[in-house]
Amino acid sequence: MAKAVFCLAGSSTQAEAIVDDLKMSGFSNNDISVLFPDKWGTREFAHEHHTKAPEGAAAGAGTGGILGGTLGWLVGIGSLAIPGLGPFIAAGPIMAALSGAAVGATVGGLAGALIGLGIPEYEARLFEGEVKQGKILISVHTENGDDRDRAKEIFKSLGAEHVGVSEEKSAD
Repeated sequence: MAKAVFCLAGSSTQAEAIVDDLKMSGFSNNDISVLFPDKWGTREFAHEHHTKAPEGAAAGAGTGGILGGTLGWLVGIGSLAIPGLGPFIAAGPIMAALSGAAVGATVGGLAGALIGLGIPEYEARLFEGEVKQGKILISVHTENGDDRDRAKEIFKSLGAEHVGVSEEKSAD
């Protein structure tokens, strides 16, 4: 059964470092999710470091910011509005969960989507509150126990908060 390893990053710099380490460790861009409030736009998170290339590429009309670098490597990037929480930028498998039926679940909003991804309700509500306050939710989706351990180690070594694992529900 697929599982997801989740954490919270306190800043865009910390989130970039985590995503960079996940990438360098061999995780696929299809398996990494990132969610953050669109308070600062994507400029702070998506700047490509150590390059002479322009600062990111023009984004689609939906994101309203500059994409490239760390965030541009992820799949399914887009902006969305979560009722009662406001605008967010999401990438990876979590984007599908937030765009799907989970948002309309009984709990609703981000917590409902996270519950749909297999996170216990009390953790989902914690993550919703922390993301609303500006923290960045990062997750890695995998079926391999060694990969889960490696992701947890990366999260912990870079000072992420609330590192945990959940079982993802199947799409049946």
